[in-house]
Amino acid sequence: MSIEINANPQSDTAKENTDNSVLNLVRQDVIDMVAYQSARREQSGGTVWLNANEQGGNNVFSQPIEQLNRYPDFQPSALINAYASYAQVSTKQLLATRGADEAIEVLIRTFCEPGKDNIVICPPTYGMYAISAKGHLTDTTTVQLTSELQLDLAALEQQIGKCKLVFICSPNNPTGDLINQQDIIQTLKMFSGKALVVVDEAYIDYCMQASCVELLEQFENLVILRTLSKAFGLAGLRCGFAIANPQVIELMSKIIAPYPIAKPVADIASAALSSEATLTLQRDIKRTLELREEIVIELKVLPWVEQVFTSKANFVLFRTTDTQKCQQLFAFMSENGVLIRNQSKQLTLENCLRISIGSEQELNEFKRLLAAFNQTIS
Repeated sequence: MSIEINANPQSDTAKENTDNSVLNLVRQDVIDMVAYQSARREQSGGTVWLNANEQGGNNVFSQPIEQLNRYPDFQPSALINAYASYAQVSTKQLLATRGADEAIEVLIRTFCEPGKDNIVICPPTYGMYAISAKGHLTDTTTVQLTSELQLDLAALEQQIGKCKLVFICSPNNPTGDLINQQDIIQTLKMFSGKALVVVDEAYIDYCMQASCVELLEQFENLVILRTLSKAFGLAGLRCGFAIANPQVIELMSKIIAPYPIAKPVADIASAALSSEATLTLQRDIKRTLELREEIVIELKVLPWVEQVFTSKANFVLFRTTDTQKCQQLFAFMSENGVLIRNQSKQLTLENCLRISIGSEQELNEFKRLLAAFNQTIS
């Protein structure tokens, strides 16, 4: 079922009691806004479509390719239904976006007034939260994770009333660890009516039992971000989701672009969410986790690897004993065609490198080069 947005300025959202915590958080101009009504959003059905200034059906290129001369649905029904089933949520709790990155942008644009409001991030963490905020002239407050890479609840408490959004990444990127769910619950309670708590679950498919999705009914200030870029192996597709209470989804729907999901994207993503495809997905995830543990074992025996971080995602972060070895290994891998990520500029991650868990063949090449590098410094 597609999400329908009321075009009337006196919408149900605008009429809600202003004591509602979500409406206390949202920008007033967004509450008052009439969402842009694209032709496809305003009308559906019909057999002769002359309402969207589209190129006619005589286009010899577009005609064989499933009517690409037509704008797609605002929220394609097959995709929304398929992901709602996969995530075990209601279709009214979902908004499909161009990757989780667009959901981050839309949340900031919906809830933060430029030059006035603030978000909180908990580094080391995903860099796009701060970048998206900066692009919207929104300040960012840093509440560093503890030495155990968990939330600093006391420091977060100091931000109550000072921010609109709190971003938490779990499993965390780039460290790979899970944030304690009881701490997330405590954060949701602390910021109830004061801020939305955004839990980025881009990597949750590798440890679905740790998802916060079951907390949605209890906390209306919870937003969960998901993507098909990681476990589903569809990074090039650019398809993600925001999962939240229907009020938040409705408000975000006012801000997002009129056609966020291209028809080929929706078709491929829907197929990837079929029952048969998700069974294959689970087999692929299992193999990824096995390969991840092999890499962990390889790294832990090296004398110049000081720390291998616990990972619940499809990557492994490790720390070398000094800056020189970190830079040398990074350069050695690059010179031999294997690209890994240097995370040393991240807060508290000095001398840290990150390797993604690719195919078995790719990881065998990494292992071969790792052994060769080890010989050069032995």
